[in-house]
Amino acid sequence: MLRVELTAQLLRVRTLVALACLAAVPVAAGLATASSAGHRNGNQGGLFGAASFSALNHAMASLEFIGPLLLPLVVALLASAIGSSDRDWGTLRYLYVAPVGRGRLLAGKFGAVAVATAIATACVPVAGLVIGVPLFGWHPFHVIGGSELSAGDAAGRVLAASGYTLLCMLSIGFIAFTLGLWLPRGAEALGAAVAFVVVASILNGQSALHSVQVVLPVHYWQDWTHLFDAHGTAHLGTGVACQLATIVLAAGASALVLLRRDPAA
Repeated sequence: MLRVELTAQLLRVRTLVALACLAAVPVAAGLATASSAGHRNGNQGGLFGAASFSALNHAMASLEFIGPLLLPLVVALLASAIGSSDRDWGTLRYLYVAPVGRGRLLAGKFGAVAVATAIATACVPVAGLVIGVPLFGWHPFHVIGGSELSAGDAAGRVLAASGYTLLCMLSIGFIAFTLGLWLPRGAEALGAAVAFVVVASILNGQSALHSVQVVLPVHYWQDWTHLFDAHGTAHLGTGVACQLATIVLAAGASALVLLRRDPAA
């Protein structure tokens, strides 16, 4: 089931275009800032200001830029399609007759969501590295206001940042997947998932709504950037707990939808 789901979803033109768009952003950003190679990127600070010092800097700046909105939208596109495709194509009842048990079908779709999310997330840093090496070179990771990071230290922080971002994207991926199973059409599921990301991001920008912000998974999505501050500290425990709770709740809801009623009805 996992192979079937991945083959059906990842080879679709829509999916390939979405992944290409993700990869195109770091490429375009790298070409736009190539003239600043080895120097600070304008007057900006943080990862954006250090983006032109090395390929790793550019990769992490690209992840920070794409992570809040474009990446979760692409993940929502893939996950909602995985949740709704069988019903949209009219093949769900035939899968049950095949027979393919609902538990096996759900496990295959869970795996497909995880793999598709990992591929989408990896597109950003990989594209940043591919374009960053020829433009900015392979140099130590530069931290504005702090000392350069050694290769081992930088690699550890980059892996931690990428893994944390993957976990965050899985939270919106499972939300979109659940909506794909629950709502009548895949387009409706995608629209609802996009609306959730946009509204949650707006609420997260309102300081007066702190009590609401802390329960939104979006609130913790950029916490990994503190790994690359001058002090190099980031408290990711709360963010990890929030993402895991969201994934578990969404996965449980999707299991109830698929196992307790026929979503093709």
